[in-house]
Amino acid sequence: MRTLVLYESQFGNTAEIARAIAADLGSLGPVELYDVQHALPDMQSAQILVVGGPTQGHTVSKALMAALDQLAPGSLKGSLGGAFDTRVKWPKWLSGSAADGIAHQLTRKGAQLVAPPATFIVEGKEGPLAEGELERAREWAHDLAAKVAQEALPREAVT
Repeated sequence: MRTLVLYESQFGNTAEIARAIAADLGSLGPVELYDVQHALPDMQSAQILVVGGPTQGHTVSKALMAALDQLAPGSLKGSLGGAFDTRVKWPKWLSGSAADGIAHQLTRKGAQLVAPPATFIVEGKEGPLAEGELERAREWAHDLAAKVAQEALPREAVT
């Protein structure tokens, strides 16, 4: 399975989370990790696409949204997806959520989300990550990998 973890990070916190997620998703096979600030991969050929970024202005950053906008509606049909963000520890109604916006974009493009969007907390605008967040990211990725493995089973074997 071709797995991509695509992220955007300003202060390095989201990059740390993305690396932790990518490392755990390695149980499914090779994982490619991409920062949207550099060259973009062919996202349409990924069987698994996990996308994350910092919450900025209550939603997805402009750089990450631009990357997702390059995909036509329905172009991720058949792909399994996951979305995550980093944000300060405020109530969601106050801070917003990039993960929710990313999840919306992924489903609009045709991906099937196999895990609820995840949020990982930073201590301030520039970080650092709150204690235990890297471990939570690994756990989220582990759960996502288990759900992907379950989705990949032939339907007859699930009964």
